[in-house]
Amino acid sequence: MLRAGIVGLPNVGKSTLFNAVTRTRKAESANYPFCTVDPNVGIVNVPDERLEVLSKISGSAELIPASVEFVDIAGLVKGASAGEGLGNQFLSHIREVDAIVHVVRCFEDDDIHHVEGSIDPVRDIETISTELILADLDAVQRRREKLNKESKRGDKEATALVAIIDKVEPHLSEGKPAITCELSNDETALAKRLLLLSVKPTLFAANVKDSELADADNNPHVAKIREYAGEHHGCETVAISAQIESELADLPNDEAADFLAEMGVTESGAGQLIHKSYSLLGLQTYFTTGEKETRAWTIHVGDTAPRAAGVIHGDFERGFIKAETVSYAELTTCGSIAAARDKGVYRMEGKEYVVQEGDVMLFKFNV
Repeated sequence: MLRAGIVGLPNVGKSTLFNAVTRTRKAESANYPFCTVDPNVGIVNVPDERLEVLSKISGSAELIPASVEFVDIAGLVKGASAGEGLGNQFLSHIREVDAIVHVVRCFEDDDIHHVEGSIDPVRDIETISTELILADLDAVQRRREKLNKESKRGDKEATALVAIIDKVEPHLSEGKPAITCELSNDETALAKRLLLLSVKPTLFAANVKDSELADADNNPHVAKIREYAGEHHGCETVAISAQIESELADLPNDEAADFLAEMGVTESGAGQLIHKSYSLLGLQTYFTTGEKETRAWTIHVGDTAPRAAGVIHGDFERGFIKAETVSYAELTTCGSIAAARDKGVYRMEGKEYVVQEGDVMLFKFNV
């Protein structure tokens, strides 16, 4: 299972948001720096209304959603790359996640301490981004010396990695994150060996006051984050209210929907965060459905049918023969598998088929 790490400066609402998204009280939330030391981990179901629809078509006894793992990581401060605060722990924990959800404070409140003494979202983003870049710069400089020796001995992979460092190091030196450095697909895949921090895909969560969530698009702090995130990181921003999400976490779904409606909001920020984190990780969903269960399976965008089958069981991939396939839209339009067959939209796909988001599949295999 892939992991998304929730990061940010101390006291920006990370732990409150983690508790809301995971519907737990694992993470301590307090008005002082470093109340989170060891990372908290929670498994989060990806909300998907299609499961309910498919289960009705198949008469399924059970619904099993896709899931993502979220990690609440200790707050970072300026100088973390040199070991300040909980810097070394923070950086090692970030290294272990696949994507970053960066929580940024966008509200004024004299009762909640800010480590910098004022609210400035762009400054706060740059504080963390700079520390990741500095840590990466130190890492590639240290790695270069060893790789140069291996390259001189004829190691082709080492030579290729040195060439990548030749591109990445000056990019980092300009204060730019590694994720914005132009690399080929092959270079990007090989660069994973460098274990860079600033290369991880990032989603910014703009934490606003509960009274400002419905009108978050007009919040000047949120606007600044969106502009900065798009220009400097090439990524998205979601407006959330960690306080509202904390209250929603204790309510049944129908009451939560009524609560949001009263606030003038149609979708929970946590729901948006989960969906966008899922796509941020380059993931998509396909379904299997029958009387026993309707289940959402997580695969990478671009995975072929055998690879998708292997998520269920390795034997499915090794002995793959074909995949009976119909899109969610076509199946729900037809109303049943039998009707989809009659209309010719229920088809057989082979080993080269690239699975599409929302495909409903049944695999044939032999081992």
